[in-house]
Amino acid sequence: MVFDSTRFDLRPYAGFDMDRFVRRTFCSWADAGLRSLLVQRFEHVAVVEEMVLPAAVDLHLVLPVSGLAEMETSAGGRATRHPWVPGRLQVGVPGQATVRRYRGDAAMRSIQVHIPRDTVDSVAARLGGRVDFEALSRVTTDPLVEATIRAVGGVGSRASTSDLYAESAAAFLTTHLLTRHGGLPAERTPAREDARVRTAVDIMRERLADPITLADIAGEVHLSVYHLVRVFKAATGETPHRFLTRLRIERAKGLLRDTDLAIAQIATRCGFASPGALSTAFLRHVGARPSAYRNS
Repeated sequence: MVFDSTRFDLRPYAGFDMDRFVRRTFCSWADAGLRSLLVQRFEHVAVVEEMVLPAAVDLHLVLPVSGLAEMETSAGGRATRHPWVPGRLQVGVPGQATVRRYRGDAAMRSIQVHIPRDTVDSVAARLGGRVDFEALSRVTTDPLVEATIRAVGGVGSRASTSDLYAESAAAFLTTHLLTRHGGLPAERTPAREDARVRTAVDIMRERLADPITLADIAGEVHLSVYHLVRVFKAATGETPHRFLTRLRIERAKGLLRDTDLAIAQIATRCGFASPGALSTAFLRHVGARPSAYRNS
């Protein structure tokens, strides 16, 4: 599922006066050029007497990352009290309006991820069942979901992040939530898909310099995006995005060692959008900047 940015104004809740309650400090659509997943970071006002959140069509994941508060949330005629503390998940399910009240401190910040309903329905259909949204709404802790939200919430500029990363994260989050918390069984992996994973790796190697997306790879091996992510991780231990990045870094290391090409030329040959994107990824994976690696 790829977002059509012409249909949205970056406010998933129609009629919600966002500026009264939060200050957005990051939006993956606007700040990172991503269209496969809406990720936002917010700073929250400390006291809210009544905040009405209209029903949204997507699956809404909220991860507090700082601050403390006591909250009251009303949904479906039922009010519940719960704390706002870093790491405690809040899951808003499609079609459910809520009213929220709280008193907290000035340090309240969050990362919020919106997974499209079409993606949820597609994964559920693949898994052969209906999603238990009531069960999803009760999820408050899941270390894997928390780590994934923090990872996608830490994406940087357009130069350093691709839609392949966002597509992988959306597919993984949806599959994990539905099989772990949504009442659906994990899908078995037919043996024939090992060959599809090998084909996907071959495509990555052949098109290392191209701005290839996860949807491109999935289409060529005749799998859905979420299905490719699952079987690829099962076969290699890595997501497609991380695997592709590692291949690109290995090629960059070889070019730095064996050629006098400028770092800008190496970045282009290895599929990075800019020398800065190469430098950021290289530092993360190797522990040194490309120039320092070459000099050593």
